[in-house]
Amino acid sequence: MGLDAVLLSRIQFALTIGFHYLFPPLTIGLAALMVFMEAMFHRTGDRLYESMARFWTKIFAVNFALGVATGIVMEFQFGTNWSAYSRFVGDIFGSPLAAEGLFAFFLESTFLGILVFGWDRVSPRMHLVSTILVATGSILSAFWIIVANSWQQTPAGFRIVGEGAMRRAEITDFWAAVFNPSTMTRYVHVILGAFILGAFFVAGVAAWYLLKGRHVAFAKRSMTLALVLAAVSSTAQLASGHHQANNVAEHQPIKMAAYEGHYRSLRGGAPLYLFGFPDDDAMKVRMGIGIPGMLSFLIHNDWKEPVPALDQFPREDWPPVGLTFQSYHVMIALGMYFIGLSLLGLVLLRRDLLFRTRPLLWVFVFSVAGPYLANQFGWTGAEVGRQPWIVYGLLRTSDGVSRSVSAGEVLASTLLFSLVYLGLFILWLWLLGRKLKHGPEPLETSTAVPAGTRSQEA
Repeated sequence: MGLDAVLLSRIQFALTIGFHYLFPPLTIGLAALMVFMEAMFHRTGDRLYESMARFWTKIFAVNFALGVATGIVMEFQFGTNWSAYSRFVGDIFGSPLAAEGLFAFFLESTFLGILVFGWDRVSPRMHLVSTILVATGSILSAFWIIVANSWQQTPAGFRIVGEGAMRRAEITDFWAAVFNPSTMTRYVHVILGAFILGAFFVAGVAAWYLLKGRHVAFAKRSMTLALVLAAVSSTAQLASGHHQANNVAEHQPIKMAAYEGHYRSLRGGAPLYLFGFPDDDAMKVRMGIGIPGMLSFLIHNDWKEPVPALDQFPREDWPPVGLTFQSYHVMIALGMYFIGLSLLGLVLLRRDLLFRTRPLLWVFVFSVAGPYLANQFGWTGAEVGRQPWIVYGLLRTSDGVSRSVSAGEVLASTLLFSLVYLGLFILWLWLLGRKLKHGPEPLETSTAVPAGTRSQEA
């Protein structure tokens, strides 16, 4: 079988963006917790909050550096492997990517140095401002990236000019393109996913310290804050996910049909599958366990309202149903797990049992992997589900690939990226392991004082 440049280019982009997406969500989630910890230090003067903010800043810095390094590679691929796509969307994508660099990345980069190295070099107030601005920059950065990606899902504010190979989208309404029909629902969903990852990462590390009997006071307070953020974010994600699914049903009905393995049109309501294995040839979900009418109810608030099925669309416009279905369902199952585990943790915390329940602490340690998997499966479902379109309804993925790059060249660069990323992954694990093993600095070595305390001492 000959090599397929389109498939290899897709695999390469999936590899690079999947690896890159290990880092930004954690930086966003950690930044939110760091802002709260440092603000509490300023408000209360409690040095334990300072120790927490200092420690998690070091973890944040490692992830930020890896996130920047791996993100640059993806932009190069637009010009190398996806030149036809870049020509088509260049007028649209230029604005959000420029805004991301101008309003978000510059903000993060400018104040990152103060955040990491400025603890004893600037005033506590200035350091807190820097932490807030870095956190704001990370959230703004996510917004503009989501704008660019959402435009591919639900294009708006444009017109098509040119013909044939020179055909491209030209922006006509900047704000319509920015706030296209799926931007805000997807943005909220992504940010909540980042908060969940940050919360479970901190809770998992804190649980590990408690199991080892190290940094106990630090771990108890870190875990308490993380559990609150995890419970709030994962519960809010349930509502966000429902809203996001309704948006998909309205603007990308083929993707929604693939999400649920909804092959055949029904006169009544459509079922919501909890589990199963889609079979395109038989056009059914094998071993499926579904709730009759539930999909119709969630979309239309009516148990009997029909939902568009895959048989209403040309077969060549179907996404890979099996992968879309399984990715979507794994993400949802993990989301429900996060809600249950975080609420259970809070209940036991209130009853003063959490820190003595060692089996549950081990569950929190291993659950750090859960949000990573949920984020990866969520993106997989969203991106595979819009295939065969690279820009939904306008440009097929097969028409977006570079014609001047051979399949062998894409394969060679993919193997090279794999080796480099393997090295970066090992480096990341080594750096994280080293910093987590060292743990927070003892409180007595900290020299910074909150602004209020400083004025009193003066």
